[in-house]
Amino acid sequence: MNENVIDVVDIRRDFVVGDETVHALRGVSFTIKQGEFVTIMGASGSGKSTLLNILGCLDTPTSGEYYLDGSSVRKMSKDERAILRNRKIGFVFQNYNLLAKTTAVENVELPLMYNSKVGSAERRRRAVSALEAVGLGNRLMHKSNQMSGGQMQRVAIARAIVNDPAIILADEATGNLDTRTSFEILTLFQKLHQEEGRTIIFVTHNPNIANYCSRNIILSDGKIKEDTYTQHIMNAAETLKSLPIEDN
Repeated sequence: MNENVIDVVDIRRDFVVGDETVHALRGVSFTIKQGEFVTIMGASGSGKSTLLNILGCLDTPTSGEYYLDGSSVRKMSKDERAILRNRKIGFVFQNYNLLAKTTAVENVELPLMYNSKVGSAERRRRAVSALEAVGLGNRLMHKSNQMSGGQMQRVAIARAIVNDPAIILADEATGNLDTRTSFEILTLFQKLHQEEGRTIIFVTHNPNIANYCSRNIILSDGKIKEDTYTQHIMNAAETLKSLPIEDN
């Protein structure tokens, strides 16, 4: 499909700090089509975090337009953006952001609880299905303190996909994981992209991850420095096979 899921048109974001105005984004434009797997990279101060907040409907640009799945985000109220965020975006965070005393299946159900059209039985069915999709069908009733970091991130990914969002927005999703577990999670993201056609935006400081994605956007000083497509996408599952198995 060639539909644009994201249209970013000349967005600028300014912050007033004391007597100064910080220009965090300085006229950024790009589109992301349905089914792309894109990394967004940049050093500290590049505007990466500001762009992430705008793409995630947590903030709005000072000027310019941001369209998510055809909806103009800048003109929305805070409540309207919250609804759009819940229905259209699946978030995966570095620190998992799971509820500690809650089971895996209850954590995954959480986004659906804000949708009055989804009853409790359907909520549970979707949550179980999402956990099975990430390989945790046997961990439904486990709580966070009963799971490894990799398993907790899989729960977070299941929670991200349970609403069938327009995009999955991953913020340093492998940042807290060891090398082997990182590639297990990256393998899962590639599977979601290649087999299910998921649109994934992977925000990271790790340039190696760009080799496993179809496109890479690099920010510098609030502008796009590079926007390139990967000629030879590496296979995370094959890389995983080549890694040594560490003894615990």
